[in-house]
Amino acid sequence: MGDDDFLAERFEAHRTHLRAVAYRMLGSLAEADDAVQEAWFRLSRSDTREVGNLGGWLTTVVGRVCLDMLRSRKSRAEESLDAGAPVPAAGADPEQDALLADSVGVALLVVLETLTPAERLAFVLHDLFAVPYEEVAAIVGRTPTAARQLASRARRRVQGAPAPDADLVRQRQVVDAFLAAARAGTSTGCWRCSTRMWWPAPRPV
Repeated sequence: MGDDDFLAERFEAHRTHLRAVAYRMLGSLAEADDAVQEAWFRLSRSDTREVGNLGGWLTTVVGRVCLDMLRSRKSRAEESLDAGAPVPAAGADPEQDALLADSVGVALLVVLETLTPAERLAFVLHDLFAVPYEEVAAIVGRTPTAARQLASRARRRVQGAPAPDADLVRQRQVVDAFLAAARAGTSTGCWRCSTRMWWPAPRPV
């Protein structure tokens, strides 16, 4: 196996995690895939022989890519959710796409849209993926204390968000319908398919 093949194999071992991080950051499967692909480009152009924790290195790269995308989106005042709801487009594995979208929840994605890019990154990486504040700080260009404050502000806004309105309930029904179709098309069940997580359980500060 050549060096390039070995590097690609190592990257693929982290792809699912990276895609999950990017999706929770961006609220769009298409943009999440773009962010993961950019992480691969950067990895293939970098000398990682001294990298001891490739998963952490890649998570940092994806975080920075997503932060840039969020900042660019804010500057253009674009809508971030695909067609207003995180309904995944058909891909190579639609069931996994459905599980990924469902694990976030429509309501959470809507609330995340109210956060600044830095707050969103700090909250997602620390509270949902247990990334230490020191590493979050390096991505957003702040001190660890400032990164903690960003996550704390985001956490308060998420916890204090109002209950979903009728339109969000309708969006929830769309996602449920997609999941039902995905399960009907598979021969084996998956316990994760029945999981519904509207809001994350915040990690201790």
